[in-house]
Amino acid sequence: MSALKDRLEADLTNAMKARETVKVAALRMALAAVRNEEVSGKQARELTDDEVLAVIRREVKKRREAAEVYASAGRTELADQEKAEEEVLSGYLPTQLSDEELTALVSQVLAELGLSGMSAMGQAMKAVVPRVAGRAEGARVAAEVRKQLSAG
Repeated sequence: MSALKDRLEADLTNAMKARETVKVAALRMALAAVRNEEVSGKQARELTDDEVLAVIRREVKKRREAAEVYASAGRTELADQEKAEEEVLSGYLPTQLSDEELTALVSQVLAELGLSGMSAMGQAMKAVVPRVAGRAEGARVAAEVRKQLSAG
């Protein structure tokens, strides 16, 4: 069993005992998503830590998007709850790269491969994404690669 999944389950138990309703709700939804992922496909299987992280990343993104929708509709109490759940789940993700770190990483990869011009966008993304390894959202990475390729 995945160590991260074990940690989520243990934290859920502790949150239930401590009556932390927001944390309980967030962890239950995340574990449900993990279990759904485990049984999807042709055969049930155990997820690796990386796969569990991908599920948590998706759940964080869902919470962020829902909070934006609620906020734009004037439902601040629901937006606040979604933001609180997002914060709980974000604690399980690796530390995100700062803008400066992302810029440096992208420029290093582009220099190593000698890429320039927008025609190299796909090749650049293929090289950068594995090095980022979930420490920055794809949209942020793509924007930075696009910016550096168009400037270069």
